[in-house]
Amino acid sequence: MFSPGEDKKYDLFVEYVKENQQNFYRLAFSYVKNEDAALDIVQEAITKALYKIHTLRQTQYMKTWFYRIIINECMNYFRTNKAMTEFDDNLENLMYESKDVSESLDLYKAIDQLELKLKTVIILRFYEDMKLQDIAKATGTNLSTVKSRLYTALDRLKAIIGEI
Repeated sequence: MFSPGEDKKYDLFVEYVKENQQNFYRLAFSYVKNEDAALDIVQEAITKALYKIHTLRQTQYMKTWFYRIIINECMNYFRTNKAMTEFDDNLENLMYESKDVSESLDLYKAIDQLELKLKTVIILRFYEDMKLQDIAKATGTNLSTVKSRLYTALDRLKAIIGEI
């Protein structure tokens, strides 16, 4: 089915998915705010990744390669559903840990108000702990654009939180 190099990539990817499935769900959920939709997005992303595993040139970039697939699937979700979903007030759905839940909710609501490009940089940088270079690869933008979006997003978050 696969060439010898692709067999190795396939095995590494399967292991990567097993180890990081909660991170993938959390990333998708941070966009769509819906459990079922997030699960569908992750499932679709895994299916596409398995189908396109041959396009992964270097396995050390698997994370950025796959995060880009997940982000693209989130964008597809928005295109097909034509509207952003409402913030789900159910605390069980809130996947990010915080010592102060009210502060976490305020921050989460503030992040949710950002435009999608800014929101993506914030989520990948602070919730997924990705380096700026990896964010640039995952989003298909250059490093200076990622930096600019990060600083813009942080400024807007300060303003939004100041209003809350």
